[in-house]
Amino acid sequence: MVQKPFDDIIRELDRADADAFVHVGDRFDDQLRYLTDFSGPDRDYAFVHVAGRSILCAPRLFGEQARREFGGDEVRTSVQQTGTTAPARAIETIREFADARRILVPGHISHRTATSLEQQFELITTDADFGRSRKTPDERTAIAGVQAAAQRGMARAETVLAETTVQGENLHWKDKPLTTERLRREVNAVLARHGVGDAGNTVIGAGPSCADLHFTGEDGIRSGETVLLDISPRGSRGYYGDLTRTFVVGDVGEWERAAYDAVRDAQDAALSTLDAGAGTPAETVHRSVSEALQSHGFDVGAVSAGMYHGTGHGVGLSLHEPPSLSSEARLEVGHVVTVEPGVYDPERGGVRIEDLVVVTESGYENLTEYPRRLRPTSGR
Repeated sequence: MVQKPFDDIIRELDRADADAFVHVGDRFDDQLRYLTDFSGPDRDYAFVHVAGRSILCAPRLFGEQARREFGGDEVRTSVQQTGTTAPARAIETIREFADARRILVPGHISHRTATSLEQQFELITTDADFGRSRKTPDERTAIAGVQAAAQRGMARAETVLAETTVQGENLHWKDKPLTTERLRREVNAVLARHGVGDAGNTVIGAGPSCADLHFTGEDGIRSGETVLLDISPRGSRGYYGDLTRTFVVGDVGEWERAAYDAVRDAQDAALSTLDAGAGTPAETVHRSVSEALQSHGFDVGAVSAGMYHGTGHGVGLSLHEPPSLSSEARLEVGHVVTVEPGVYDPERGGVRIEDLVVVTESGYENLTEYPRRLRPTSGR
């Protein structure tokens, strides 16, 4: 249970001249989970902030769980078998505490919820994240724990690659051809043993499939080609980790070596830019990566080859959330962002190296300790 920064809601209510804040959604709404810390069901429930009180209106059978997880003032549950709708319960709660006319709601609430609330109130929408992008120390600890599990998964993958033998052009492990799917299963088993779920996000490409940024299919792994592993598990509290490394088993070709050196240098340039800490314009991190890659002869922004994605993104209860390192935003203390330059050639392969860092007042803290090396070794 964590006390969320409800002061941010109060400030937004004052700014909008609103009497209450309402959010209705289910367990798949990451903003609602941020506000409540409640991992409850796949049907709607409501969060209300009114008259200085934060109240969770939870489904009838989820009261005890809600009381364990919610860091606000009160949990209310329906006593009826069927219960009333979540918007109706939000309306009842607001009416108990205030003669409200104007209420604040997130811009992404469902049309059904908005229609119900509009029968009683004037709605004002907001895109405010209520401090979500600025991770608290407790949130950073949760993310660091998931990132530690991701590193254990990466260590397992690297060990498997180091233990392979080459038969013809193909890699074999335990007397069978090694595929991206076999390697993925090894990673995911380690993640599960350390209490996190793969969330369908264990991306492993080999050779040309490395150029598919979200490849989760099956491909053979051959000697001399890049093997790109992007591991993004989710922990029990809903927070993600994010880690990418690239390896080559066997002889390293000219393109593979050049691409790896360029990406490593680009990540170093990005981290050097982050040394300035809070206040750094996010887009300057991306610019430093672009300049480093271009100095090595690789295109940035190209459609078919080079680097065709951003330098990094925020990580929290969503795998991709603000701030983007390609945006005009200024980085703030507590922002948790990936630093993940990469270059790709659909005919040759791809290289990406990704760390997860926390922005501090005077620099950054790297939550990733995993070494960067092109040739895999057994263990770390």
